[in-house]
Amino acid sequence: MSTYATMEKAQLSEEYKKLSEAYAAYKARGLSLNMARGKPGSEQISLSNGMFGVVTPETNFTTEDCPDIRNYGNLYGIIEARRLFASILDVDPENVFVGGNSSLNLMFDTMACLMRQGAGGKPWNKQGKLKFLCPSPGYDRHFGITEYFGIEMIPVPMTPTGPDMDVVEKLVKEDSAIKGIWCVPKYSNPQGITYSDETVRRFANLEPAANDFRIMWDNAYIIHDITDTPDKLLNIFDELKKTGKEDMVFEFCSTSKITFPGSGVAAVAASKSNLKLINDRYTYTTIGFDKINMLRHVLFFKDLDGVMAHMKKHRAVLEPRFKIVTEMLDKELSGLDVASWCKPNGGYFVSVDVEEGCAKKVVALCKEAGVVLTNAGATFPYGNDPKDSNIRIAPSYPPVEELQIAMEIFCISVKLASIEKQMG
Repeated sequence: MSTYATMEKAQLSEEYKKLSEAYAAYKARGLSLNMARGKPGSEQISLSNGMFGVVTPETNFTTEDCPDIRNYGNLYGIIEARRLFASILDVDPENVFVGGNSSLNLMFDTMACLMRQGAGGKPWNKQGKLKFLCPSPGYDRHFGITEYFGIEMIPVPMTPTGPDMDVVEKLVKEDSAIKGIWCVPKYSNPQGITYSDETVRRFANLEPAANDFRIMWDNAYIIHDITDTPDKLLNIFDELKKTGKEDMVFEFCSTSKITFPGSGVAAVAASKSNLKLINDRYTYTTIGFDKINMLRHVLFFKDLDGVMAHMKKHRAVLEPRFKIVTEMLDKELSGLDVASWCKPNGGYFVSVDVEEGCAKKVVALCKEAGVVLTNAGATFPYGNDPKDSNIRIAPSYPPVEELQIAMEIFCISVKLASIEKQMG
């Protein structure tokens, strides 16, 4: 197959005409397809409908550390829920704080704690100009939190083994204004990269100039495997114990993509001193999170085996969708030298890098034909992708039939944008 870069102008014109006709036919169908965010589809959400029946008027609302969970109290969460999350994260239950439905909320509030209270020293907001490292491409909501607090974001290149640790180590060692880094260590958003053992160890051995430097370890996809060869992630807290730097990490996760996105349970794992920091803030904002929902999750799953059995059901729904995306990319774009893409073993996204300067055009073409994607640039701080090349595809939400059509339109859009670039 000839690449567009090697085609004669007449060939390109003929190819462009053919693609434009196909694109016009899709556009005429008046489609409305959405692949903008990593939302579980209805089929996935329904997997947890049995949870509605596990708490009844006859349920025993006395737990091991709470005489009546229907009342106030237990700010750290009921011990049974802390144990369940501890088993998922492979940490000690006493190092787990269980909150409401959103890990994003926990991340935001943790940043607010550090801004207002500090981390064993002067509050961040009393230290002048602050900076945060942002592995890119990355999660746009992480960047949104950082920008909200007025912290300067510094992009760090991603590699196949995680953030470029040579860059990370150099920057944090030289600049005390750098207060932290965002990480999605397993099946990163959007590239699906899992940090290598060496990368995790280098994080645990960081020597930042700021003694209140914190790693925001967003382990959102820790058990979201979709193949028979799932990635393995080294336990960051095991490595931190070796270096004596347990205070350096806050680890987050939730059941948002396991049970119900709007009414799951979230948790943060951290050292005792870091958990106290969070507890001190929440003492003024709530007298306890939804303990009945915590109990509902505990009764539904029972233990880690129950959680993992449930995740196999999610895999059965997600795996075919990821195959549609990667197989369509292979079929339509391989050999044209117009794009590259990841084939992750889990998570919620497929990351596609189109030709430099083409991402916004591709997203616009898709939108015009009825396919909504995440905005081009969203995977970089301030929405600024310097190469205008990265596009995040979220296959989970659309029904399979719609996903197939959406990917057909996506591939045509990539081709059209590439030919337009070649033809000037």
